[in-house]
Amino acid sequence: MDAIVDDAKVKAQTWLDALAGALAKEDIEAAIGLFAEECYWRDLVAFSWNIATFEGKAAIADMLKATLTGAKPTGWEVDEASVTADGVVEAWFHFETAVARGTGHLRLHDGAAWTLLTSMDELKGHEEKRRFTRDKGVAHGVDTGRETWGDRRARDARELGYSRQPYVVILGGGQGGIALGARLKQLGVPTLIIEKNERAGDSWRKRYKSLCLHDPVWYDHLPYIPFPDNWPIFTPKDKVGDWLEMYTKVMELDYWTSSVAERATWDDDTKEWTVVVKREGETVTLTPKQLVLATGMSGMANIPEIPGAAGFKGVHCHSSQHPGGEGWRGKRAVVIGSNNSAHDICADLWENGADVTMLQRSSTHVVRSDSLMEVSMGPLYSEEARAKGITTEKADLTFASIPYAVLPQVHKPVYDEIRRRDADFYKRLEKVGFMLDYGDDESGLFLKYLRRASGYYIDVGASELVAEGKIKLKTGNIREITESGVVMDSDEEIPADLIVYATGYGSMNGWAAQLISQEVADKVGKCWGLGSDTTKDPGPWEGELRNMWKPTQQEGLWFHGGNLHQSRFYSAHLALQLKARQAGIPTPVTGLAKSYHRA
Repeated sequence: MDAIVDDAKVKAQTWLDALAGALAKEDIEAAIGLFAEECYWRDLVAFSWNIATFEGKAAIADMLKATLTGAKPTGWEVDEASVTADGVVEAWFHFETAVARGTGHLRLHDGAAWTLLTSMDELKGHEEKRRFTRDKGVAHGVDTGRETWGDRRARDARELGYSRQPYVVILGGGQGGIALGARLKQLGVPTLIIEKNERAGDSWRKRYKSLCLHDPVWYDHLPYIPFPDNWPIFTPKDKVGDWLEMYTKVMELDYWTSSVAERATWDDDTKEWTVVVKREGETVTLTPKQLVLATGMSGMANIPEIPGAAGFKGVHCHSSQHPGGEGWRGKRAVVIGSNNSAHDICADLWENGADVTMLQRSSTHVVRSDSLMEVSMGPLYSEEARAKGITTEKADLTFASIPYAVLPQVHKPVYDEIRRRDADFYKRLEKVGFMLDYGDDESGLFLKYLRRASGYYIDVGASELVAEGKIKLKTGNIREITESGVVMDSDEEIPADLIVYATGYGSMNGWAAQLISQEVADKVGKCWGLGSDTTKDPGPWEGELRNMWKPTQQEGLWFHGGNLHQSRFYSAHLALQLKARQAGIPTPVTGLAKSYHRA
């Protein structure tokens, strides 16, 4: 085994040495000759000052022509290497550019590069103060003018946003805004986080009582402070809220609660934003250079226009406003939708004694939580993975090293195996009329998440209630809503005291339209999606998530969102982009995405 590993390391280092030699001479033709015919270079800020995947030799050549002179890469050294069962050499390495240090990952097919990842870790001269370089925390000695830690935090609270302006304003104080704020704090970037709720974590606390994370603990850590080893695998929503509140205090984030951004405008002459914030009844005007919308991966709640809805005599609300099933015992509830929120809310209402009907209008991909954990997530995010030395950081980079174009062929066998092992489960759902799918190309849950952020459910129990008929199921389209219920196209009327619209959300650029202008929202275009030309993800192919964590067509405007894993991982790359601009480091962007879709 040692001989195989040593041979893999030699092969990887030989390839990196050849690449380094070609790049040092700016011999792009020689560099491209080292890549396979099918090849991908995914760059996370290090070369392109962007989050971009360059697919094929021509695209990689164009990227190098645009970036090589400025990047001046050096120091390509293998850290570890291995060989997969099908003979692919995989290697981790480190490298430097003129202004940064980075980590990379390489896959070699028959000596030629199939995939290459380059990820910026830190900016030279602007490293985080940690471990050996951490702050002392106190100046020992006697000083009559000493400013204590408490004094400094109180001064920050008085000054930042008033006599001293933040460089970055983050709108949204959920996990995304908090993770990014923590990264920027460690980089010394003055940042204000604006949160409408009364407390950090309220965006979780205020959801229905039974809500829990569906992703496991190993996938969900925040930067710098991982969950303790006794943390539950699936975190209840109030526990998430308390952790986020604790985190904002421990990480010393400048965090305004009970604050709402009312409008924002960009001045192209001064290169700064004017952001008007209503803070606890007071109007405060902020003038940051960078504005980040960290409102989750979704936009405003999507409530379909259904004839007659305004005349409904019962209670109706979007799933985001549903407080929980308590109080609905013995009442009739209709939940429109069949994805994660719909299933969770149906189960919550059933547990509280309501008569529940789920209205499924289109097919849904369902995967049992245990199967997802064992077959899909387990190799990178599990206790077994940790025991093999796969840290959160290594798992994140391994995941990032697979180009989005390759993901379907990687994921399809995973979901084929899940379909095989859970065949009886799926048969029972189909028997009651539940419309199942496995993605347009049968690549499963995660591709659906990336392409459209909808159309799936991670089963933690509700599917059994559907299969057993305890949650009633109706499929088809809705014709109208009456005073007392929902009428289907088939003429069947379903009586209801409560209607919950579990009908998803619009694109994040909807927040830009509301806060800034429709013109800016259209200029930026749709957020999320890959351009896969599958359901709800129109082409052309873009190869990365639209507008997320990277420069947009609107200068100074950034979008940050996603699940806890994405908030943790990509907050590092977004923070480095913002720090570089604050420090005056040139950041010429290669591959700035065009805007193809407005929403």
